[in-house]
Order: sequence, then structure tokens, then C-alpha cells
Amino acid sequence: MKQTLDIILAPLQQADREQFIHDNQEAFKYGATEEFGMLDDRMEEGEEVISRKTIEHCIDGEQSETYRIVCDGEVVGGLILQIDKQNTKGDLEILFIKPEAHSKGLGQAAWKAVEAMHPEIRVWETMTPYFEKRNIHFYVNRLGFHIVEFWNKYQHGPTVPDNIEENWSEDDEMFLFRKVIANS
Repeated sequence: MKQTLDIILAPLQQADREQFIHDNQEAFKYGATEEFGMLDDRMEEGEEVISRKTIEHCIDGEQSETYRIVCDGEVVGGLILQIDKQNTKGDLEILFIKPEAHSKGLGQAAWKAVEAMHPEIRVWETMTPYFEKRNIHFYVNRLGFHIVEFWNKYQHGPTVPDNIEENWSEDDEMFLFRKVIANS
């Protein structure tokens, strides 16, 4: 018998903002450490894989929705969406699960909750660094996204968002993923 996970997407409260940023940075640091064995020049500022500035930019976006992922009363992760209802497009800016909660289906359950919460969205996009094999597997094999572009030193053209372009280095490599929701 398959157990159903009880996931709640709780809107981020101002009092939880610092913890959300810290948890996000820890999850991203874990991913980089798992891949490279030690932290290296992929850091944005200081010793963080994802900077406070990047996270805050996502949280404070004009069309932003930020949630804590809660399972059985415990915060296990978080996510940030940008929702463009007029164009029925959504961007998954950030999704993270705390490392101690990995491989339990929580990310997939959270994404199902997102799609249920936003049935009006027809196209979802997200991106992840090339080295994040867990994320690539997750988006493609678990959530049904497709890789539609590979940004690298040869291709960082018109679809690279402005907030990435300004900090782009020749060594940066990212995948752009897209999921088109079929009309029911």
C-alpha cells in the first residue's frame, strides 16, 4: 500500500524569512558539496552557492509567491513561484528540500500541490545548473519537464534572464526546463 504524503504549502511569513533564506542556502550548499566534495568557485558570494541577494530577488518579485513546504507539521523545504496569470505562465524560481528529507517524495508531492493550486497555468519553466544531477532527474523523470535549452559559454543568448546575464561567467552552465500542461 502506497502512503500519501500530507504536504501543505504555507505562505512565507515575514517572521520566517531569515530561516527560509538559511534553509535554502544550506540545501543548495549540500547539493554542491555532494557533487564536488568541497565548495569551489561556483559560489555567488562568500561561501554560499546561492546568494541572499538572489533569494531575496525571487521572494520580492512582483508576481512572487513564496511557500514553506510542511509535512506532518514539520518544515521540510520551500519554494518560490512567479505567476503570470494573464499569460498563463509560471516560473519555478526556487524549490528546495532540506537534505535530511531527501528521497521521500516530498518535492514531487509539493509540486503536485503547486499544480493543483494553479490550474490556470499552462506553461511552467525552471532552471538548474548542469551539475545538479538530482535536480535534472527530478524535473525530467519525476515532474515531466523537458530540457529546452542549455546555457553555456557558447549559448547564453536571448532567453537567459537579465538577473543571470549580469553575473554570467564562461564557466556557468544551466539547463532551462519547460512543462506544458495539456488542456483537460
